[in-house]
Amino acid sequence: MSTTVERTRASDRAYATLLEEIQSGALAPGTVLAEVEQAARLGVSRTPLREALQQLSADGLVEQQSPRVTVVTGIDADDIRSLFEIRRALEESAARLAAERGDAALFGALASEFAATGASLDAATGREDYYALIARFDAAVDAAVDNDYISAALRTVRTHLVRVRRMARDNRERLAASVAEHRLIAEALAERDGDLAAHATHVHLRNALTSILDSIREGQS
Repeated sequence: MSTTVERTRASDRAYATLLEEIQSGALAPGTVLAEVEQAARLGVSRTPLREALQQLSADGLVEQQSPRVTVVTGIDADDIRSLFEIRRALEESAARLAAERGDAALFGALASEFAATGASLDAATGREDYYALIARFDAAVDAAVDNDYISAALRTVRTHLVRVRRMARDNRERLAASVAEHRLIAEALAERDGDLAAHATHVHLRNALTSILDSIREGQS
């Protein structure tokens, strides 16, 4: 039993490290993840490393090109559009359910936090604080929805979104608009207005996708 637990912990550690490195770009698309080298680098045996790679493969972040060769997957504009298609379906449904099932006072408090965040984006930690607030907002929506299948699907989508955000250029104007959009969604959830929450989510995701694709095109020109 203890051996299994230790292997699971080693696998979790290896997975967490590789996930962060892929999301941050330290492991770029196309990077080969050879078992022997990665196991030695991460200080784990090959069995937990394989388990970590299997989880990353299930997430769509790596792919096995041969029995011994695993590479980090790429992500392009078509992938991003596909990602947002499923994101829209999931997040609009989640917004309707959260409006019905959630804690109105909690979402009211989050709306106030978004309002305050809009004025502090230019502070030293303003953007990091904003992304941390989004993570708390997402967690509150997940808890309100209370549907393991939706939450699991959204976790996969959000895993890829970290990579997408890194690819896009920082845009102060877009960030400010995003804060206002999240505030409107939170206010709709606080008012238990499912239609408005879903519509505000739709508008936010449309604007986010347009901004990301424009940023990538500008970076390639």
